[in-house]
Amino acid sequence: MKLKTKIQLFSSLFMILLLVIVNTAIYVLFYKISSDGELEELLEQTNIIATALNESDNALTNDLLRAFLPSDGMIRIIQKDSIFIYQLTRKKDYLNQEAIYTHSEKKNIYDLNGKKMGVVAKPIIWKDGQVVTLEVSKHLVILEKNMSMLFYVLIVAAIFMLIPTLLASKMLSRFLLRPIHEFMKTMNENMTAKKWQKLRLKKRSKDEMYEMGKTFNHMITKLEENFHKQEAFVSDASHELKTPIAIIKSYAQLLKRRGLEHPDIFGESVDAIHSEADRMQMLVEQLLVLAKNEANVLQEKVDFNHICETIIHKVRGVHSREIHLSINGVNRVTGNKEQLQQIIYILIMNALKYSEREIDIRLYSQTDDVIFQVEDYGIGISKKDQERIFDRFYRVDKARSRDSGGTGLGLAIAKEIAESHGGTLSVQSEKEKGSVFTLKLPKAH
Repeated sequence: MKLKTKIQLFSSLFMILLLVIVNTAIYVLFYKISSDGELEELLEQTNIIATALNESDNALTNDLLRAFLPSDGMIRIIQKDSIFIYQLTRKKDYLNQEAIYTHSEKKNIYDLNGKKMGVVAKPIIWKDGQVVTLEVSKHLVILEKNMSMLFYVLIVAAIFMLIPTLLASKMLSRFLLRPIHEFMKTMNENMTAKKWQKLRLKKRSKDEMYEMGKTFNHMITKLEENFHKQEAFVSDASHELKTPIAIIKSYAQLLKRRGLEHPDIFGESVDAIHSEADRMQMLVEQLLVLAKNEANVLQEKVDFNHICETIIHKVRGVHSREIHLSINGVNRVTGNKEQLQQIIYILIMNALKYSEREIDIRLYSQTDDVIFQVEDYGIGISKKDQERIFDRFYRVDKARSRDSGGTGLGLAIAKEIAESHGGTLSVQSEKEKGSVFTLKLPKAH
């Protein structure tokens, strides 16, 4: 069942139920008031007859009762054992009415052959001293007419109220479903035509539908950005892998043709294949690191001073380069220890790769942040390249970085780690004077 049909059906059924309840309440209340009024009027008439009988000492009773006889009713005087003393009526079918002998005043309404009959029974003292019942009944014609008229009025009123309700529910369903239909149309176009279309939002009514459309457009923007990033990532990764594969394939073919006859060619080919295989392994490992960094990792309080000192000690043991370390204060951050070690290693190795002089490393606190800086005095980075230095696979000097074994993923990994820890990674550089990379992380509390 369509949502439009559900809205119309629900609103219609709800309105019908509401009308039935309200109209039934009106009908019952009006019937109660009208019937009580008819019985009160019949009771007054019965009291008048009883008073007249007492004043006449029950003389000329038949003529007296005939004078008070209702045109659509009956008067009876009933003694004990339901024996009639008098019974007067103008319509014989009223004689089938059950006799009521009572010692207390009673009034009620009952059906007689489909007619509403009002009956009042009142005990009186007869001339011989016995207690008899004066019963006056009347066909409530006006009550029947009024109730019948009210019934048809309520039916007509309900119909007139249902018509605008149906129209209103139809308009409401169109109003509510129009943006949903636009959502469906836009999503189908995005799926089939591979477009990135967004909804045209009307700002005149900032309701839930507007907010949903706004969220949808934001989602489309994010999907488009991620799609383009994925395309660029796959394209760059395939490009980076294509070069070492081509080199390996070329040297393998050279080995096949001439390797056995020329030992020098054999050695050169094996070295080249080994070098390019290492490059491919590094690239694949770094791609896996990027994927891993995007997943949720366990975070803990980390002594940043300790991991900096440990990594720099290891680097000094491998590289015969002067590395100056300056640490001020106790610097603790909240994060993943392995990833934080990785970002420090990336920044230090990047400085060693692109400079030949000493390296200055500073670690200190500033308000609510821990600052880690790596400064080198190498080739530097131009303003134009600084804007893209953290993009995946981007290299300032492709020829130089290829010679030094770079993949263009190190700084991209470092930046993603920094942002996943709520920090930032930035660079300040000047051509031929060097670069300063600054990592800023929130302090652990």
